[in-house]
Amino acid sequence: MKRITFFLGAALLVSALTAFVLPATAPADSAAAPAVQTPTKWTVDKPHTSVRFAVSHMVVAETEGTFKVFDGTVEHSKADWSDANINFTVDVNSINTDNENRDKHLKSDDFFNAEKYPSMTFVSTSFVPKGNNKYELNGNLTIRDVTKPVKFDVTFGGIATSSRGDKAGFKASTTINRFDYNLKWDRATEAGGLVVGKEVEVVVRLELNKAK
Repeated sequence: MKRITFFLGAALLVSALTAFVLPATAPADSAAAPAVQTPTKWTVDKPHTSVRFAVSHMVVAETEGTFKVFDGTVEHSKADWSDANINFTVDVNSINTDNENRDKHLKSDDFFNAEKYPSMTFVSTSFVPKGNNKYELNGNLTIRDVTKPVKFDVTFGGIATSSRGDKAGFKASTTINRFDYNLKWDRATEAGGLVVGKEVEVVVRLELNKAK
């Protein structure tokens, strides 16, 4: 009888000690607590960013141009940027094709009507990682009085740390149909093609500064 009582007492003691010790150690198969995601904001480094476009001229050649005035922000919480919110604005009156008369024509109602619609805007709807530093950027592009969805192919150049803070680099490119945005000036060549093509290639080389 004493032996049974001894073993029962020992079992109860072990059970009590186990109940006391186990909570201090997480189970081996328990899920790790999710990392805290801190919102990060980036602003455009304007001297190191460019907004360029190219369109066919007389069918056989291309004319290039830039917009000199622009601004934008990027905000994300995830390390892979997949939740990035991107906003970008371009001043239409800053268009520059190295030809004053052509620039005036582009600002007129034949094209942008910069007096009535002085800004172009882009607001992202998704930023999808594709692997190997490639992304698909989707969003809404507004030119003149028209807003349409557009997709950019994006290459992420990485992040560099300097004495001035962190910098990130991207290259984004797409092709749009200018007729979709009421840039409908049209004149045919003698051979029947358009003097100015419908398809416009847009390339943005973007350098960002991490906000402090």
